[in-house]
Amino acid sequence: QVQVVESGGGLVQAGGSLRLSCTVSGLTFGNYPMGWFRQAPGKAREGITYINWTGSLTDYADSVKGRFTISRDNAKNTLTLQMNSLKPEDTAIYYCAADPTYPITNIVANARYWGRGTQVTVSS
Repeated sequence: QVQVVESGGGLVQAGGSLRLSCTVSGLTFGNYPMGWFRQAPGKAREGITYINWTGSLTDYADSVKGRFTISRDNAKNTLTLQMNSLKPEDTAIYYCAADPTYPITNIVANARYWGRGTQVTVSS
């Protein structure tokens, strides 16, 4: 049974930073690409960042490029999203996803395994 669990969400002021973590069990983590999606209230889910099996390839949505950094530690089965210079429009539920489609920014992007999400709220 595959489990994907996010942590690290919370409330932060605009301009601040948060680090999200995701741990995966039940599969060989290093064999799968990973990604983060988010869904803001009243908006469709969007894929925001992708990382391949080894971490040698990353991709970002324009809305987060230059502010967010995705990384992975295959030895610890852990995915991380460092979010800097946060804006109120980054407020959303953030989902960790294993084996996402690529490009993750495609409007129909999906993933094979999902976490339950963690809330990120950025106040102005």
